[in-house]
Amino acid sequence: MFLVTGGVGFIGSNLVAALSDRGAEVAVCDRFGQDERWKNIAKHEIADFVAPDELCAWLKRAPKIDAVIHLGANSSTTEKDVDHIVAANIRPTLALWQWCTQTKTPFVYASSAATYGDGEQGFTDDESRAYLAKLRPLNAYGWSKLVFDRRVARLVSEGAARPPQWAGLKFFNVYGPNEYHKGMMRSVVAQNFARVRDGESIRLFKSERPDFADGGQKRDFIYVRDCVDVILWLLDNPKVSGLFNIGTGLAHSWLDLANAFFGALNLPPRIEFVPKPAEISHRYQYFTEARMTKLRAAGYSKAFTTLEDGVSDYVKRYLSNSDPYR
Repeated sequence: MFLVTGGVGFIGSNLVAALSDRGAEVAVCDRFGQDERWKNIAKHEIADFVAPDELCAWLKRAPKIDAVIHLGANSSTTEKDVDHIVAANIRPTLALWQWCTQTKTPFVYASSAATYGDGEQGFTDDESRAYLAKLRPLNAYGWSKLVFDRRVARLVSEGAARPPQWAGLKFFNVYGPNEYHKGMMRSVVAQNFARVRDGESIRLFKSERPDFADGGQKRDFIYVRDCVDVILWLLDNPKVSGLFNIGTGLAHSWLDLANAFFGALNLPPRIEFVPKPAEISHRYQYFTEARMTKLRAAGYSKAFTTLEDGVSDYVKRYLSNSDPYR
């Protein structure tokens, strides 16, 4: 049995679907709330459900766990309640690491490209304590992920006991099915689909820097299917451990994304540039691009989905259908 925390969320539910497709038993730890995120896993067989505040007690009586994939967190980059961030993102991860160490259970967890901050130190998935100490995240969410990365770096460097396999995944800009519950944290494609389909323009942020044209800001966009493929590969290769970037290694502009979006709908591009909200303007990333040499060196050889193919698949197979869920 696999335990997926955050299994009702975006990446988590796509992983649950893939594991279920493999015939694996999956237990999901998450909160459902009062929206429709239950639909994210409605098509798949689930062995058990666990509320986050009951997880410790559940683990004491749980059957053999093949691996813990810890994706549960408050992923809002605008969250201001840092006490909540600590309680939701840091403490549970530390507890699961300890449990997996004691029970010799493989442990895969979500870090984030948000740990890199403005990118001044590059986007290299260096797990050394010296490198991680240089990073300056731009928000509390990114800081919470860096806190745990640094804790793991210390434990590993000191030769402390640890899970038989551990992998921290620095996800870049992930898009794809089952992100519909995320509100303003949804991808630009999901946020603008109804508008664009109905003949309106897509809204992109204006640039506030002379070295980037409007829409010229760049991100490493990665289709959620590729993120899941990497996790499955790690589960199939238990000798691989480390901190890994999960991106494509190729940055694209927001204009590239918009053109792929309109192309998927066979519509001429209509783009509107709008000012950034004041609360994010001072901590906006203008460029992200994952360095992928480390994951490749570890043995992962599958090609990543191109931006055009990923957006087309998302639009045609999911967003354009009455049932858009994976």
